[in-house]
Amino acid sequence: MTTATYPDAERLLLEARARLVERLAQLGAEETGELRADVEFGDGFADAAAATAERTEVLGLVDSLKKNLDSVDVALRRLGEGQYGICLACGREIGADRLAIRPESVYCVECKSKSG
Repeated sequence: MTTATYPDAERLLLEARARLVERLAQLGAEETGELRADVEFGDGFADAAAATAERTEVLGLVDSLKKNLDSVDVALRRLGEGQYGICLACGREIGADRLAIRPESVYCVECKSKSG
């Protein structure tokens, strides 16, 4: 599959990337997934449990967003290499329907279902 076959791929991937980076910033994280030093979760001992719970929740969200961002970056790299739409595992074409729904996909449905 090429960009000629799926011409909106780059635009969709760049839009997804921008949304993910914005969401990370809203949570107080960099693109690397690291929390900024200015992020605070409470000061006092009485707030320790709440702060720990909030920090744990934020870290979980940041981790998930970072994984999604990494997937988008891999898809963008493969697009630039002319390999977009080719499954990383089996080398077969990723279905256009899958790419329309998840343009960051680098695995076909069959290979993705095997990996979990």
